[in-house]
Amino acid sequence: MNVAEWIIVAILSTTLLLLLILAIILLVKLIKLSKEVEKVVVESQDIAKNANGIVSNVKGMTSFGGTVEMFVDKYITPKMKEKIKEAKAKERSENGGKK
Repeated sequence: MNVAEWIIVAILSTTLLLLLILAIILLVKLIKLSKEVEKVVVESQDIAKNANGIVSNVKGMTSFGGTVEMFVDKYITPKMKEKIKEAKAKERSENGGKK
């Protein structure tokens, strides 16, 4: 081989070595990036689940049916429970304490 061929071989092998090193570095960076993307996807899924819960709560409080249900649960149901207890107590006293 003459000198020109040695120079071309040296240039090509150096270029190949640099490309190989850059490819390895790029591969490592892409693997790290994919791990970060996975974390972001998991976080966004959690945020979406929380947002769905918030939307359903707000929907229940702003719709007419949800407002009525909240009113019934908060005010009417305890009064009805008291009346049911009073009726049972009155019935027991009329029956002489028997069930």
